[in-house]
Amino acid sequence: MRRHELIELSMPDGRAVRGTYSFTPNDEPSPAVIFAHGFGSTRGGEKAAALEAECAHREWAFAAFDFRGHGQSDGTMRELLGSRLLEDLDAITHEVARRAGDRLFLFGSSMGGWASAWFTARYPNRVAACAFVAPAFRFLEWHRLSDAEREEWRRLGYHRVHNEYVDVEISYDLIAEAEQFKFDTLAINYNTPTIIFHGMADEIVPYPISLEFTSTCATKDVELVLIKDGDHRLNRDKEQLAREACNFFNAQVLLVSNNVTNNR
Repeated sequence: MRRHELIELSMPDGRAVRGTYSFTPNDEPSPAVIFAHGFGSTRGGEKAAALEAECAHREWAFAAFDFRGHGQSDGTMRELLGSRLLEDLDAITHEVARRAGDRLFLFGSSMGGWASAWFTARYPNRVAACAFVAPAFRFLEWHRLSDAEREEWRRLGYHRVHNEYVDVEISYDLIAEAEQFKFDTLAINYNTPTIIFHGMADEIVPYPISLEFTSTCATKDVELVLIKDGDHRLNRDKEQLAREACNFFNAQVLLVSNNVTNNR
């Protein structure tokens, strides 16, 4: 019988990160997949639901949480920082590892892909493999803004993001951290097995960014799946993404198991 539990973690700033954890009770630790959502989104989206269903089918553990400033977690979007996203992932991965064991996999969408990639690059021994959907590898660059728009953002201290998905205000402090999170640095230090899904009709995060990352990142075990008519969210393809991501994760589980057996 599948069990579902709520997670609430206290962060250094006194705010809480909240999420859910589901698992099938058994005597042995199981792989655990953690879903990291996108900018202005929440843990309760369609891709997260499809991924949880796939994990339940395999009797794997699954966790999804809201970054601070999103969903049911504390904070506001004006407090959003790249460093805080990594703090949230640090806390949630520790909690899931405590519950499920150390075979952890990250599934990050858009901004969640950016955060998962940087977290994995910094802590490679804590993540077995990753799957990304339309990962915003250049999230802090905001390359579509003109110099005048950036100066206005700096002068006001905040910038309004308004599109078909969100309508929020974010602080200039967000891009002030950009020097700490350069794309080239990420690629050089990223050496974890990864599968990336990206729609070629994505108007939010253009797919050539994933092409660039795939060709320059340190890991040799990287797959890029391009969906010709896919948009940014790829919700239409959610079951396919969940199945292929978990197949990729399972291959890593089998590889480790085989290595352990051969070394005995």
